[in-house]
Amino acid sequence: MSFMNTINIVGSGLTAQQLRLDVVAENVTNSQTTRTENGEGAYRRKIVVFEAVSGRDTFRDVMARAATRAVPNGSSLPNAGGVRVTQILEDEETPMKMVYDPTHPDADEEGYLEMPNVDMVKEIADAMAASRAYASNVTAFNTLKSVISSGLEIGR
Repeated sequence: MSFMNTINIVGSGLTAQQLRLDVVAENVTNSQTTRTENGEGAYRRKIVVFEAVSGRDTFRDVMARAATRAVPNGSSLPNAGGVRVTQILEDEETPMKMVYDPTHPDADEEGYLEMPNVDMVKEIADAMAASRAYASNVTAFNTLKSVISSGLEIGR
């Protein structure tokens, strides 16, 4: 595996974890939002869904490249792998919180107010996990830089 493939893999992890942190920040910001833009009730917590990219070409692709000395899809590098975000879903499983506040303008006729299903403990745990994963990717990148630098020193 070339160092460029490794950089692509680490970069995909950095990008995915940054998006995860952005979604956690959006959830925390909207933890008290009782009405969305379209007026359909309280804000729903969002969840990021990741998918692993295998980084392996099919046998047919490898044989075609070997036979014609060409690279499929016009790329100069084979598929590097990594991770990608497939979708950002709304948390439909966690129920909304009902709070009694008859003075609130969004309260129903019985005085109950539907609050977002954002749990701050979950959000802090998600933010910590994403932050640690991001830091791990930075460490991997710095290690790669060190290996490349050492490799270049051998040529002196």
